[in-house]
Amino acid sequence: MTTRRSTLAAILIGSMFAAMPVGAQTAKEMSWTAYDTGSSGFNIAVAVGQQFKQKLGVDVRILPSGNDTGRLAPLRAGRAAISQMGVGVYFAQEGVLEFGQKAWGPQPVRLIMTATSCNGLGLAVAKDTGVKDLKDLKGKRLGVVVGSPALTQGAYGIIAFAGLTEKDMKVVEFSSNNAMWKGVLNNEVDAVISSTISGQSKEADSSPRGIVWPPMAADDKEGWARVHKRAPYFVPVRATCGAGGLDKAPVTMAGYAYPIFTTYADRSEASVYEITKAMIDTYDAYKAGAPGADGMALDKQNFTWVAPYHPGAIKAFREKGVWTDAAQKHNDALIRRQQVMIDAWKGFTASAPSDDKAFAEGWMKARAEALRKAGMEPVFE
Repeated sequence: MTTRRSTLAAILIGSMFAAMPVGAQTAKEMSWTAYDTGSSGFNIAVAVGQQFKQKLGVDVRILPSGNDTGRLAPLRAGRAAISQMGVGVYFAQEGVLEFGQKAWGPQPVRLIMTATSCNGLGLAVAKDTGVKDLKDLKGKRLGVVVGSPALTQGAYGIIAFAGLTEKDMKVVEFSSNNAMWKGVLNNEVDAVISSTISGQSKEADSSPRGIVWPPMAADDKEGWARVHKRAPYFVPVRATCGAGGLDKAPVTMAGYAYPIFTTYADRSEASVYEITKAMIDTYDAYKAGAPGADGMALDKQNFTWVAPYHPGAIKAFREKGVWTDAAQKHNDALIRRQQVMIDAWKGFTASAPSDDKAFAEGWMKARAEALRKAGMEPVFE
């Protein structure tokens, strides 16, 4: 067992960080990024990381950040091995919103594993507002996080279900997810997007304000069509766990896998393989370690989502007999899509305007043209 632990630790650290600056990581430690402390993603990261310490002898340091760019930046710079992303990983791949700025552009992200549990990702609304349906939110205060397109666009996508836009709301900006939730407690905002199992939603539910989750009927095709125009990654889910009494009165709302364990395409296949294999093999030890951690089960992985998997992860899935030819075909198509956008970015930035607004508008036009030329849907325009 000791030999196995030493070998795994050497492969994980040595191959993952071989090309990184000296001192970026030690042979006994790796860093992961996650949402703020108390979020379900952070708690799941801690539960999985504890098993890396016990089974592999590798300390996992969790670096919390309240926005998508803050979580992905350490991963891109080589200061972190993995980032626990939300759907911001999709925005990063697409090079849109916060990732459409000069410092970013489309990112060659790759998935490792994801968590899909009994929770939903909907709008938590303060019960004292009297809101019961999403349409009742018109004129209410909607919280968003600066630098977090996953939270901001997700919130806009959900209110679209009721035919609302941000212009129908009083948008209140916050610097982080935790700051936004403090805004709920302090009666500075009425509705925020959240996982139903986050620590913040539970805290708000036990506060004097309380929370409710307005439903999004799965059979409302027009409503969901409006959602998908803003947020194509959402799907209807029946949330049966989390704050707001969902265990007794489940609610159909929006959802997608979260957290999404993410890395970059250029990271070592051997190290990502070992990480993925370790996550699979230690599942029984961490599945009860945090709400939602059970969603890391192998049979709950979605291999045909909106971002591709890393070859190292695919190798581990093949060994377990769950990776199919259809999954590989889908994965290859997503990688081609990424390459089209990356090539378009290189071409555009070679002579891009210096003005930020002109840059953003020019990039979105160049991106859409490149994707259409390749026979692909731009989605964002």
